[in-house]
Amino acid sequence: MEMRETEQQDRVLNSFSANALTCIRNDVVLFSGLGFRLDCGEVLQIQGPNGSGKTSLLRILCGLALPDDGAILWNEKNIHDHRQDYFKEMSYIGHVNGIKMELTALENLTIAGALAVTNQSISLPDILEKMGLAEHENTPARKLSSGQRRRLALARLLITDTRLWILDEPLTSLDDYGRQLMRDMITAHAAGNGITVLATHDPVDIQRHKITMINL
Repeated sequence: MEMRETEQQDRVLNSFSANALTCIRNDVVLFSGLGFRLDCGEVLQIQGPNGSGKTSLLRILCGLALPDDGAILWNEKNIHDHRQDYFKEMSYIGHVNGIKMELTALENLTIAGALAVTNQSISLPDILEKMGLAEHENTPARKLSSGQRRRLALARLLITDTRLWILDEPLTSLDDYGRQLMRDMITAHAAGNGITVLATHDPVDIQRHKITMINL
């Protein structure tokens, strides 16, 4: 019991912050002095016109690119000093789906699960059902619609039990059903003390959870 309570406390204390971030691309300053702090159950929505640096910011937050100045902290520790620990707690879904077109929906999720610490509380067929893809379990991804491929990509969020989601335009190509499904997933993630950072122009209705806005 004591060990279980300690683990629960560790999960509750998660925080994600950026301090005075600067990003320069092709001698153009996309943003500078950018900062925020997110605690459990909070959401950060990033908006801005094309070319304003949304994807660059997300890649910096993921640790896939370095800022020209500033630091990103997970649980008050610089992510570049604790990369492995950070990557275990973070899931990134970019604007490119990152799925294998010749593999079936189930095969794509099987590979994704093999590359991560899997959430044992839900099976891959159950994840496909939740994402509205149960009937396409054995369908090659190339035969899915663009919206179904996007849902398949987003299904990777349910495979692992990561505490931080970083999403680049997650609602792109989704119909009304898919958009509501994604909002419900973010709401459930926040309710479970997860943290979400997403770039989107679409409204994100997360009741009872704090949403921070950044306009680049």
